[in-house]
Amino acid sequence: MGNDGGSIPTRRELVKEAARAPSTAQVKEVQREQQEHAWTTCLLSHKALARPIVSDSVGNLYNKDAVIQFLIPGDDGEGISSKSDCEEILCGRVKSLRDVVELHFEIDTELTEHPSDKINAHRHERREGWICPITAKPLGPSVKSVYLVPCGHVFAEEAIRQLKGDKCLQCDQPYTEDNIISILTTKAEDKQRLIARGQKLAEQGLTHSLKKAPGSKKRKKHAATENDAANATADATNSASGPINRSNTSTPTPGSGIKNAAAAKIAARVRDEQDEKNKRRKVAGLNENLESLFTKKEDGKKTGDFMTRGFTIPASARR
Repeated sequence: MGNDGGSIPTRRELVKEAARAPSTAQVKEVQREQQEHAWTTCLLSHKALARPIVSDSVGNLYNKDAVIQFLIPGDDGEGISSKSDCEEILCGRVKSLRDVVELHFEIDTELTEHPSDKINAHRHERREGWICPITAKPLGPSVKSVYLVPCGHVFAEEAIRQLKGDKCLQCDQPYTEDNIISILTTKAEDKQRLIARGQKLAEQGLTHSLKKAPGSKKRKKHAATENDAANATADATNSASGPINRSNTSTPTPGSGIKNAAAAKIAARVRDEQDEKNKRRKVAGLNENLESLFTKKEDGKKTGDFMTRGFTIPASARR
């Protein structure tokens, strides 16, 4: 390889054959294996899927206990991948249990062998057989499957498309077209639809399960409290300075218009105190010391004010 009298081979000599693009059959085989793995294995814990099973907004399947373990704050939980790996898998779609829906599968009476038994027969792994309650077809990578939000009942896609109803066929709970979620779909258009649905729900303050997002009520209540406090302060200031001109307001309200009881009491007390002060001023009149500074009538004659009192104009000056 050099410095020993030998030759240095070129890349052309080392690479006998150029890399070939995988054929369509090879691509389908890889996709089938990936689908089979996703239908039988939790992506977070890498354990076999076992009820209760939940799904996120794009149709991925997880064991519910693995999701709960991920949501527990602190160190990496036992039995799941690291927090960073889980976050990479979830892509921020799961922040609470409201972001997942628990799925309800129709169980076949006969247990079917786990697909991996052909390879790892010594493990004797078996799982429940899931079937569509309408078509009785086995649910898995070979059948396109969907579930409904918010009830979570699972069906074959063809059963939902053909019947075209607006209520779940098992629990009669209403649903809309947008709330039909494809399970482990490989179609790009289905993935885009589910992603757009999640964004739309987030703008409305809702989660994947159609429940309100955590903290939305608190933020709304906090904003309302701040507005009530601001209204109370404004009313108190306006009452001290004079009457409020509401002619230019778009929606005039009777009284102070304060919905918060505590703030309304404070504003009313400030207004009452100011009115009492104004009444006292009218009753008491001017102070005696102040009155002596101004001209007033005595016996029909005007007395001098502080500018002329104590000073007599000479007679010569009057001429």
